[in-house]
Amino acid sequence: MKKIQLSDHFSYNRLLRFTAPCVVMMVFTSIYGIVDGFFVSNFAGKTPFAAVNLIFPFLMILGTVGFMFGAGGNALISKTLGEGDRDKANRLFSLLIYVTLALSLVMTGLGYAILRPVAVALGAEGELLENCVVYGRIYLLGLPAFIFQYEFQSLFSTAETPRFGLVVTLASGLANMLLDGIFVGVAQWGIAGAAWATVISQVIGGGLPLLYYALPNKSLLRIGRASWDGKALLKICANGSSELLSNVSMSVVSMFYNAQLIRFAGENGVAAYGVLMYVGYVFFSVFMGYSVGVAPVVGFHYGAKNRVELRNLLGKSMLVIGVASVCMCALAEGLSLPFAKLFVGYDPELLRLTERAFRFYSISFLFMGTAVFGSAFFTALNNGPVSATISFLRTCVFQIAAVLLLPLWLGIDGVWSSLVVSEAVAMVITLSFLWVKRKRYGYTKEPVEPTN
Repeated sequence: MKKIQLSDHFSYNRLLRFTAPCVVMMVFTSIYGIVDGFFVSNFAGKTPFAAVNLIFPFLMILGTVGFMFGAGGNALISKTLGEGDRDKANRLFSLLIYVTLALSLVMTGLGYAILRPVAVALGAEGELLENCVVYGRIYLLGLPAFIFQYEFQSLFSTAETPRFGLVVTLASGLANMLLDGIFVGVAQWGIAGAAWATVISQVIGGGLPLLYYALPNKSLLRIGRASWDGKALLKICANGSSELLSNVSMSVVSMFYNAQLIRFAGENGVAAYGVLMYVGYVFFSVFMGYSVGVAPVVGFHYGAKNRVELRNLLGKSMLVIGVASVCMCALAEGLSLPFAKLFVGYDPELLRLTERAFRFYSISFLFMGTAVFGSAFFTALNNGPVSATISFLRTCVFQIAAVLLLPLWLGIDGVWSSLVVSEAVAMVITLSFLWVKRKRYGYTKEPVEPTN
């Protein structure tokens, strides 16, 4: 079968084949996160499970630089490849890797310094606090690898090596699942075992691509010489700011949710929300995987000034996202009880709460995909401000407003409903931006406005 290249014209078949490895990669990453939660909840107990869910948003904030550099670097590098300058693309890629390494070490040191105070500020005390600290300190050992893992997930397609990315992710995920079973299920190491399993899997997921791209390879990219280019780095950060804001905001929002849930439902509420986040991330990963997979194609054709192909990619992508949204909403509704039983079947009260929460949350999948794709689409067009605005409004402004206001009228159901309301409003905002910017980028049949 002929290798698919960024410069190709994309039919539905070719588009799905090209993005499929990235979708599977993202979904599999989220699934082995579920395995973490399954073993901690069922073998370590409700309190360690709540501790992981309480401290993990903070750990994710430290790792968001990987999402920013991955998405922002992907946009600029693919655009440079579309302009025909492969040497410059490789210099940018190499600079990105070196800067990421330095920054990841700084973030690790910062994490160690403020881990306990952050856990206390989030409301942890006693056994819950100590579990947060144990998990966080071990997890931070793998933070540099975690950052590289997520950075490369955006760059595999840019290098035209999505299958290699899939193999690496499968290896990382299988290692995590196997080690969770050994460390938590068999050896009974509890929350520490889950943390060590995650660290080792991240070393595989982030280390193997680093080695591959440092050696001679057949991809479009290789780590080599780099010269300082502050302007390019600023552009990368601007392009990736939406992913940075999105992930930081998601973590901050999770803290707000946990605070509201402790108020309305206690430790059970935090545990139920943890199940939503574990399982919901699988569904979210389908949208994210497709968006990350198609982004370098959009960036390439934007750099090549191929407006016809941009229009083709947007039209086909919106249909793919629409069909996937309906399917995932129906699937999530049907599997709400089995998912709840998988994690908290040992506690009838918690089971009922979790199932009800998931039935609300499932509706959000009807709207979520449009905003996720729209943000990635504008990032690929090197329009960081619009992409960041969509992400920030979706993950921070709308969700925080909803989770603070709706529970005043609906109680605990208001917390779950806030997820649906915020995604629906974000979809409307995204469609508005796509309409307003149609002439500038030429993805409609109307005359194209000149770009600067």
